[in-house]
Formats: sequence, C-alpha cells, structure tokens
Amino acid sequence: MDPEDTKTSAKLAYQILNGFDRSFRWHARITSGAQLRFEKALWQQTQSAVKERITIYEKSLSDCVAEIYENVNPRAQGDVFWINTKQAFQKLLEEHPQFELAETFYNSIIGRIFKHQKINDDMIFITPSRCYLGGLLRDNVINRFDETGTVREMYESVFNTYRFSVPFEDYERDILLLEAALRKRLTKEQLAAVHTIEVLKPVFYRGKAAYLIGRMCMPDETMPFVIALHMNQRNQVIVDALVSERAHLSFLFSFARSYFMADTQHPAEIVNFLHELLPHKKQFELYISLGFYKHGKTEFYRNFVNHIESSDDKFTLAPGIKGLVMAVFHLPSYGVVFKVIRDEFAESKKITRDDVKDRYRLVKMGDRVGRMADTHEYVNFHFPVDRIDDALLEHLKETCASSLEFEGGDLIINHLYIERKMTPLNLYLNEETDPDKVRHAINELGRCIKQIAYSNIFPGDMLHKNFGITRTGRVIFYDYDEICYMNERNFRELPKSDDPYALDTLSVAPDDVFPEQFEHFIVGKKHLKELLKELHGDLLLPEYWRYLQAEAAKVRTQHFTPYPSDIRFHQNANTTRK
Repeated sequence: MDPEDTKTSAKLAYQILNGFDRSFRWHARITSGAQLRFEKALWQQTQSAVKERITIYEKSLSDCVAEIYENVNPRAQGDVFWINTKQAFQKLLEEHPQFELAETFYNSIIGRIFKHQKINDDMIFITPSRCYLGGLLRDNVINRFDETGTVREMYESVFNTYRFSVPFEDYERDILLLEAALRKRLTKEQLAAVHTIEVLKPVFYRGKAAYLIGRMCMPDETMPFVIALHMNQRNQVIVDALVSERAHLSFLFSFARSYFMADTQHPAEIVNFLHELLPHKKQFELYISLGFYKHGKTEFYRNFVNHIESSDDKFTLAPGIKGLVMAVFHLPSYGVVFKVIRDEFAESKKITRDDVKDRYRLVKMGDRVGRMADTHEYVNFHFPVDRIDDALLEHLKETCASSLEFEGGDLIINHLYIERKMTPLNLYLNEETDPDKVRHAINELGRCIKQIAYSNIFPGDMLHKNFGITRTGRVIFYDYDEICYMNERNFRELPKSDDPYALDTLSVAPDDVFPEQFEHFIVGKKHLKELLKELHGDLLLPEYWRYLQAEAAKVRTQHFTPYPSDIRFHQNANTTRK
C-alpha cells in the first residue's frame, strides 16, 4: 500500500476514535446529571434526558461521517485501504477503557458510509478485537464494605459512601427496615459466613428511583441485593425495598423497562459484574439496560451468529395470528422474534410505513413502564436462505418483497425489528386450563393496559393477540402500529337505544373511542370477558378513560415499581400501582 494511503488510513482511524470519544463524553455528561435530577425531583427533565441520550448516537455518527468526507472520499477507497484503517483503529484501542463501544461506533461509521454492504470481519469488528477478561478492573467499579461488624454498621457505612444532597425522610426507620429485611432473608449462620460485601460504585437511576446494586459473598453462595431508593413528595429520600431474590432483581433489568442512567467509564466491567449476579441475562441485554443499546445490538448479532452456527432448526412463521402490518417469524431455538413491515396493509389500517416507524420510535424514546417490549431496529440483516422454512420464505415474498434482497446464499432484509419472544396471550389463554393462571393472566392484561394508559399512551389495538405473556406470568404489550398519546382520542359513551344499529347512524369522528365496546374485542370467549369485567370493569367506562386523560394532561410523571409490592417498605411512596 502507498505510504500516503497508510498515513491517510491512520489519520482516518484517529478521526473515527475522536468521534466516538466525543459521543461517549456527551453520553456520560447526560448520565452523570441523573443524581441532581433525582435529588431535585426534576422528573420532566429526567424524561427529556432519556430521549436526548438515545438520540446522541445517530447525531454523533452523522457528524463524524461529515468530517470524514471533508478529508477523503471514503467510497473511492479500495478494500485494502479500509482493512488498514481497521488495523490502525484497533491499535488505538489497546488501552482504551471503552474499546468495545468504540468498535461498535467504528462498525456504524463503515455501515453508514457503505449502506451496510461491507459486513465482513476484514472491514468491521464482527468479532471483537480481544476478549475482555472480567474482574481485571473490578476495583474501579465497586466499593467494598467491612463484613466483620454488625448489619447496622454495614448499612451505615454504605450510606456514608453513597450520599445525597437531600435528607432521608426517616433515616433511623429505614436502617431498621433494611436490617430486618436482611435478617429475614439470611440466617444467623449465613450472615456470619459473609466474607465479602461489594456494591457497584455508580448509582443506577431510572424514572423516580435510584438503586444501589451489590452482593454479599459466602463460601457456598452469593446473594445479590439492591437497595431501592425513592423520593417522597417533600423531596426526602426513603428506602423503599431491599431486593434480594434474583428473580426480582431480573425484573429491574426487564426488556420492557427504559434504560438506566449509571455513570461509569468502565461499562464492560459493570456488565461483567451484573452478569455474575444475573447469569441468565445475556451480555447484550445488560449493555442495552445501561443505555448502550447500539453496542447491545452488536453483541446480539454476535450471539445470533454463534447460535446459527451451533443449531440446525429453521426459521418459521411465529406462532399466533398473522399481523396486518408486520410479518413476524422466529427461530424456534432462539429467544427473539423478527418483525418486517408489510408492503401493503389491510384496508382497516389507516397508517403508512413511516407512521409505523414513528410509533416504534415513540416507544423506544418513552418510559415503557415494564409493560411495552423494547424493540431494536436493524438494516440489511443477513439470514442463511437454507435455514428458512419454505412456507416462511413464500410468505415474506408475498407480503414484504420490497424489503428483501438475495445475495449468494443469504436473504438480506433491509429493515426489520427484533423483539424478545413471548407467548402470545391469545394462545396462552386458549391452552391454559388452570383457572388461577387464567385469572392471573386476565388481571395482568387489565393492569398492563392501565399502566400503559397512565404513562400517557393509548394502546389502540387492544386485541389480546397483541400482548404476550412472559415465563414469569407478566403481560407485555408488543404491537405499536395504532398507539398514540391519550389526548389524541375522544372517549365517548355509546348511545342509549334499543336499536342494535344505532351506532351505524351515530356521527363518529376518526378519533372517537367507545370503551363500552372494549369487552367485545379485547378477549373473545365469554368467561374471559366476564373475568375482565370483574377484575377491570373500569376499562369499559368512558369516564375512567377521561380520568386517565386528565391525569396525563397534568404532565405528572408516573412511577411503577419494578419489583413485587409485598417487599416494599412504604406502600404510600411516590409511585403508581394499578
């Protein structure tokens, strides 16, 4: 390679890394402001910060690509030039504390320049440049506390380390509650056996809560724990719960919740520590939960490629009723579904392709309150054709042809969404025979709809086929093509008449909604309708929906605790549970 081209490659590599560093500093600046927003109860600013942080990545990419074009015509360079650029970039990362995030940024730059056509390991980091050995930087991300004293002394030491500029509502009360909760969880013998107490240095902020995350290590077991902190109406801190069951800790990191604000210069070490606490969570899920969703997508793709290489089942249509807006398929052995926007929608769907994208983006930006599944948008995603079931391939050709390309042995889908796999609620209710589980699912469905509405989102199409149920029995909404803000709908009473066709002669505007009709389509079978009316009859009342509208109009930020109510210390805390 010409020495001048080598020099240009090195300069370009430095330019891309500089673009990443600026982006990460911007991300960190917003994240580090979370404590002040929590202390001052600036909940609207908290929501704005979440949205701004999500937009950083695309803005940083655009700025960096524009700078590259000022110095070189990147598309005029040959493959050797870009291979050398990648090698030069890799050398710059040898001591970089966020090397894995920087690799993803580099991949995004190349993807933006070449429209995602240069997907090979010579050109981008399909595989990471090195394997991160967790624990090497552990001292940079954790505080250790003396395990030889009393439980009370341990908690006091924690709160002497993690300080806030506002007082506790009742420090003595909360210390006693924490001590009682721990003694209820561990026996005297277990407490005596604790040899290490570690707490992550960054406080995890989300919504109206702050979380201290750590673990207690004993010779034969490790107990993760989270101290959940809320702010009361008088801007005083209260300890709301000690979360110590792994299942409950997992709820904190649910794919249906918005991303944490946790200020750290060592995300790989934080993720490694969290993975030790929650080994069933994949690393890409933990990166996403920290707000590094672009790198989470990179880690997901790597996980996906590894799974493809180690499995032999075929992609098929996802179980359930075919969607009118999306074609949905899955790999039975893998835990996600793939959603592709159809070329044409049914006549009943008065929306466009851009409307669908906007609504999925709205969910991405907002507070999913534990009830709306996070989705990840991909372009030019490759699937091996020989792994695609014939019926699925024909369905995709019939419904999504404009999104498909074939190259060699691959099907390339130029735009799709990836979402966590759940059991469609309609299938679950058709197959479940345990009346207690059915009752629980219908109760969860009603709570899901209410909590989404409380967050200022009208779900729109509330057919139970558009909800999924997780392995833990939580109902999650996942179909967003008809969502809107609550103030965009007019909730009305049905006309009182003996005429069954009265509604046909009623003047109905496009934004009119008649909640009394909900019982006819949310669930189909009579006994399920009766259950829904028993458990959540207010969903069928227009005045209830108008009440929700009024609450949303107050611009009041709701908070839904991400752990069971029976472990909370203060049921009257500044939270909403419906």
